[in-house]
Amino acid sequence: MAEAFGQFRYPTPPLAVYPAETIEAHRAFIARRRATRPSEEYRTPTDEEWDAFLAHFEKRKVSVGTCGRAFSTPCVHEHACVRCSLLRPDPAQRPRLEEVRDNLIARIAEAEREGWLGEVEGLRVSLAGAEDKLAQINRRSSAGTTVDLGLPSISGRTR
Repeated sequence: MAEAFGQFRYPTPPLAVYPAETIEAHRAFIARRRATRPSEEYRTPTDEEWDAFLAHFEKRKVSVGTCGRAFSTPCVHEHACVRCSLLRPDPAQRPRLEEVRDNLIARIAEAEREGWLGEVEGLRVSLAGAEDKLAQINRRSSAGTTVDLGLPSISGRTR
């Protein structure tokens, strides 16, 4: 409903339209998939299971953002979150991430000075992760900016 009687109205968001065959094929796939899975997987969870599920999402909140790892999966980075591609950084935590980055730079300098080459390697991985998280924040914050294009003018138009 972009126009109504010559007056502009707010556009509606685009909707995806799929052929009926596609929808039916997907429904058939889901039905076949469910038929092959054990029926006990489609039971009501116990209170303990539900509490564990909800607790998982509470544990996903970390100091610099939110961990996106799947339910009931261990943290493969041993909670070195800046290294993890599943960490979604919180833009409000930019100063904290900058502090982490600056601290890593200082620790790398110290490790190089002391000859702790194994430490240097690990710290560089963490530094690359911290810089990546800051870049993610930059990309997300710049994606939401608007640009004023002004009002169009029609010149040289004859009636």
